[in-house]
Amino acid sequence: MKTHIKGEKKVLNAWAFYDWANSVYALVISSSIFPLFYGSLFRLEDKESASFFGIETPSESIISYVTAIGFLIIAFISPLLSGVADYLGNKKFFLKLFCFVGSISCMMLYFFDLNNLYISLFFYMMALIGFWGSLVFYNSYLPDIAYPEQQDAVSAKGYSLGYIGSVILLLINLAMVMKSELFGFDGPMQAMKFSFVLVGIWWLGFSQISYRLLPNFRNSKKISTQAFFSGFRELKRIFKELKQYPVLKGYLGAFFVYSMAVQTVMIIAAYFGEKEVQWENDDQRQIGLIVSILLIQLIAVVGAILTSKLSKRIGNINALIVINTTWIFICICAYFVVKPTSFYIVAAMVGLVMGGIQSLSRSTYSKLLPETTDTTSFFSFYDVTEKIGIVIGMLIYGVIAQITGKMQNAILFLVVFFAIGIVLLIRTAKKEVIS
Repeated sequence: MKTHIKGEKKVLNAWAFYDWANSVYALVISSSIFPLFYGSLFRLEDKESASFFGIETPSESIISYVTAIGFLIIAFISPLLSGVADYLGNKKFFLKLFCFVGSISCMMLYFFDLNNLYISLFFYMMALIGFWGSLVFYNSYLPDIAYPEQQDAVSAKGYSLGYIGSVILLLINLAMVMKSELFGFDGPMQAMKFSFVLVGIWWLGFSQISYRLLPNFRNSKKISTQAFFSGFRELKRIFKELKQYPVLKGYLGAFFVYSMAVQTVMIIAAYFGEKEVQWENDDQRQIGLIVSILLIQLIAVVGAILTSKLSKRIGNINALIVINTTWIFICICAYFVVKPTSFYIVAAMVGLVMGGIQSLSRSTYSKLLPETTDTTSFFSFYDVTEKIGIVIGMLIYGVIAQITGKMQNAILFLVVFFAIGIVLLIRTAKKEVIS
């Protein structure tokens, strides 16, 4: 078996290329085509709500609750599987497993309809679990293959490749939707459904390139009950160890709070644009929503690069403080969004900070880790922190939107989380200086 060389360029490129493969889910399913398809289904039935476990629930709250359930499942199974991966050294196997589950589930979304809402939502949830579950093992590769001084740039490169690759597929999907008859589809709705199939094929196909070069640390150990539950014991151990690393502990607290808001905004942004913006007609809604998402993605490439440079100039923590402050301004602006033009402006601002905060958050955590070979468990703790935050954020969003009947109220409430995150980051920066 070939010896892995840490910092090797082709391995770093292979790792970053997985973002190219899997980011089509984040863009097409999570952010653009699926939300457009989902809203269109309800409009075609002249509905704004559906029975969800016996309770008449607004469409946007249904997807919010299912999303929260999906992330709750991920938060539970990640420690189990990361413990096994650490014990057996086979994180590549689990990376492949979640990729397979996610990509196949994307293809099954072709059959999504309101008459079979529960099974349809099940595949939506499994696609979500496949995507986010794979990221646990994908992210844990970073400190194994890259030196600390390489990690910011490699992380940013991954996000940039992801944005570029997903935009290419989205442009293909846009052409299919807008010119569905030329592609032989029976209208835009069928074209949207076929785009879900393309996402699965793209994700599963391009990920093979990463698998060829990413190292496999598998050993000859056999699985046992003790190993199976070792992930939870590891999380407990790491939670106790955090007391020894006040900067890392402070950063994780801040990350938990602000990531709760960031991920919620990013997940519900397209549903917000689809329902709350006053589009003139369905054609303008389809074009406008996809164009706004493309705008976000393209600007995000620049944003990730600029954020990497900003962090070098003022430090990672200070850069995150600047970005979180910008997020507060964006949420306040979003509250007043009604017309398409204002939605485009807010979308551009989101793009500028979206890629930056994700990339920098990941690399900041990686750089703050103590010297250890147990990177999967540390990143599992990071991912569980993020997922629990998303569960809370999505539930709060769904409840506020359901009670008030206005999605803007839920978005404005997220300002509180960004503000708390900034306070905690400032405290962390002070600890960093002292240490």
